[in-house]
Amino acid sequence: MNIAIIAQNRKKELMVQFCIAYCGVLSQHELCATGTTGKLIMEATGLKVNCLLPGISGGDEQVAARAAYNELDMVLIFRDPLDKYSGDSDFTNLQRLCDMNNIPFATNVATAEVLIQGLIRGDLAWRDIVNPKNNK
Repeated sequence: MNIAIIAQNRKKELMVQFCIAYCGVLSQHELCATGTTGKLIMEATGLKVNCLLPGISGGDEQVAARAAYNELDMVLIFRDPLDKYSGDSDFTNLQRLCDMNNIPFATNVATAEVLIQGLIRGDLAWRDIVNPKNNK
């Protein structure tokens, strides 16, 4: 499956810790992440991550474009709800695109954990049926 990962500045360390915890599962899938987040994940876990542009430089839009073309099977975003982030409209657009294409979308560690546990159990196998082009 194709999994996109984004974390706002104050949530990057939490995302890294999440990826360390689920390194075994994530290693079985194709990962892409916005620039800094992807580099931090690779350094901490050794996972192969396709690093996009930094979020503020267009990485959020790159993830959204993949969602628009239904090329993603899961999006994990760790947002800081207390941070006034100029990219909130980007997240809203990405969420809309995920909703349009039935792409599971998590904005916090609790929901991300539920999605990863579902991935482990095979609960997301329907994505391979809906998007046979994503089968490897």
